[in-house]
Amino acid sequence: MTTPSALEKLWLTEAVRLRESHAGALDDSEANRLARAQGGDLGQRIINRALWLAEHNGLLVALKHWQQGARLAVLVLLVFAVLSGAGLGFAALGDASAPVNVFWALGSLLGLDLLMLLGWLGGLLLAGGQTAGLGRLWWWLSEKLARDAQAAHLAPAIVLLLQRRRLNRWILGLLVHSLWLVALLSALVIVLLLLATRRYGFVWETTILGADSFIRLTEVLSALPALLGFTVPDTAMIASSGGVALDVDSARQAWAGWLVGVLAVYGIGPRLLLATFCLMRWRHGRTRLGLDMADYSALRALLMPSSERLGVSDAAPDSLPEAIALAPAHSSESAVLVGLELDDQRPWPPSLPTSVSHGGLLDNRESRRRLLEQLAHFPAARLLIACDPLRSPDRGSVALIAELSRCAANTRIWLLQAPHGQALDDRRLSAWHEALAPLQLPVSDHGALSWLEHGHD
Repeated sequence: MTTPSALEKLWLTEAVRLRESHAGALDDSEANRLARAQGGDLGQRIINRALWLAEHNGLLVALKHWQQGARLAVLVLLVFAVLSGAGLGFAALGDASAPVNVFWALGSLLGLDLLMLLGWLGGLLLAGGQTAGLGRLWWWLSEKLARDAQAAHLAPAIVLLLQRRRLNRWILGLLVHSLWLVALLSALVIVLLLLATRRYGFVWETTILGADSFIRLTEVLSALPALLGFTVPDTAMIASSGGVALDVDSARQAWAGWLVGVLAVYGIGPRLLLATFCLMRWRHGRTRLGLDMADYSALRALLMPSSERLGVSDAAPDSLPEAIALAPAHSSESAVLVGLELDDQRPWPPSLPTSVSHGGLLDNRESRRRLLEQLAHFPAARLLIACDPLRSPDRGSVALIAELSRCAANTRIWLLQAPHGQALDDRRLSAWHEALAPLQLPVSDHGALSWLEHGHD
């Protein structure tokens, strides 16, 4: 799985905070310890803690599902924009059986776009950038297409994160303007195809308005396209097109160039500029995103302690995480032997060579915490965990073995022989193998110390 980006790390951190605020604190003892071991300021430790929790509680996978749903939603909206733009192009020109009223055609191409653009600008100025319409539709589709129950806190988390810098308006604005840009480009392509393959005549008509009003309006709209090189009709040609289409190729071409120019300049141009502006504001604001540290004040004592403390243990989880051997954070060839809840009948520790360190006998919370802190800072190359098969395996012991295994490059379980005069119970031995099977760690009965010292049996 790829490393999360800076924005994704902040996003996951907010999602973890929301989840804990609604459903209670997660089992974070190992996450806190690893965050302290990795160092950094409080903000970095909070992020490192959240990343560990997100990975082990399904939020990281849910984030990928949400992003896939968002991309699929964008694809759906892009297809909708292309089809809508094509429909606008066909509606504007028709089938060439009758002359095209240039202002009806212009209204068909740009009328809805202009209304939506004014609505977006009004929302930006008056409502703090709350984007309705296409932006909310995309948001809704993204959540529906994610199809992951773990993603419930992701949407509100990104909203809260972006609202701190008011970036919602820019990312949704970029989406909305981009979709309209695609729609207008699709309309332009259809208009060009129709103009290239059909013979259209162009008129303007009025009943209650004077002809001078249409002539002046047409000239005003023609000014900017003419500066950019588009062909536009002159005053005489505009006046002659009132009510009757001129059967002259130059007139047809001038009106066609005017229609294409007005669509490009007053439709495509503003959407392109606004999409670029939103993209620039988004990129600038994204680099300034950060956490609101007031929301994480409760974690300061855990992640930046003035003195190490034992803390309170949460209830055991319903299921145990899979044990994954991690590469040591520091270059190390150390070999460590630990005993897990061994009784006094066994002589411990056995005679060890100088290359093997004794990690202690783990029979209480303090010894476990001390060893985990040590391994978090200095992971072992090989870790051998000695267990007494005369005891029944319990969920806490297996969870501890899983946690220890993540602090070593290679881990093995050593099921000790029964003391002299005692016999191993086959059912209890099978219970150990069954309990350790989900961890996928090698189990040794003989040769364990040789492996610990030399790296092989």
